[in-house]
Amino acid sequence: MTKPRRPAQRLREREARPPRVTAALIADLAHRLTARDRALLTLVWEHRVLTSDQITALFFRTSVRTHQRLRQLHELHALSSFRPWTPNGTAAKHWVLGPAGAHVLAVEQGVSLRELGYRHETAMGIAVSPRLGHQVGVNDFFVHLRAYARNRDDGARLVQWWPERRCVSKWGDHARPDAFGRWSEPRNQIPRQGPPAEVAFFLEHDTGTERLARVTAKLNGYTALARETGSTTPVLFWLPSAAREANLRKLLGVPGVPVATAVQTPTTSGEGPAGAVWLPAGIRGPRQRLTALADAWEFTM
Repeated sequence: MTKPRRPAQRLREREARPPRVTAALIADLAHRLTARDRALLTLVWEHRVLTSDQITALFFRTSVRTHQRLRQLHELHALSSFRPWTPNGTAAKHWVLGPAGAHVLAVEQGVSLRELGYRHETAMGIAVSPRLGHQVGVNDFFVHLRAYARNRDDGARLVQWWPERRCVSKWGDHARPDAFGRWSEPRNQIPRQGPPAEVAFFLEHDTGTERLARVTAKLNGYTALARETGSTTPVLFWLPSAAREANLRKLLGVPGVPVATAVQTPTTSGEGPAGAVWLPAGIRGPRQRLTALADAWEFTM
């Protein structure tokens, strides 16, 4: 008897097998790509998958314009798409790097497709991965930061956004963060003087599925990494609910590395993860802005 597939393994919409990529197809695509298109393809490849809404927040002003351009890139096989299964309604389209887009990126980087590490079947594999929701959530954190900076005119910017696989290659012997970031924004001064405030951080995006004891155990690796490198990079736990955050903080105590927590959908700030939503562990006081975490543990660590 065949077992029914779990929802996480089902798709609402499957994409047809892509055509054979020819030199003419690659040349045509390369000619049509804008600088924004190339940035989009690079970002999708680095971070595995982006939703239509995330792409709008990053690159466009309206969803209509987003859908128009994504449809064109899809027809050129620069991007591939799928819709995850959902029991109610229709899920948003999710986008991954397409075969022609991969060839263009490989040429621009001066490597072969194999050296780039691209296979269409592997790229589409995220569609049926149980980690799809987690990956989209991690990306959403950084999309909010980039969108926040994009909608301001004060120099705020996401300086670095490293995906998990890059983090693993650099720090995997000790810690495996979901991502690494560096965020910068002007200091709150009138008139503004001096360099902007900047903070580097490791992100742990929590979906609420792991036991909290296992979540806190991850800090052992970060503590070992800090000892070896001398780095005191904060570890940020991005949690799904206030109750989950409160329970985690009971277990944290005063950790051996800087740790701060926040809820993924805070009602206290419209600025998302850039705003005053972070509560440092082991320190009394109100929630702080992301950049303020750079100095939060200055007199305690």
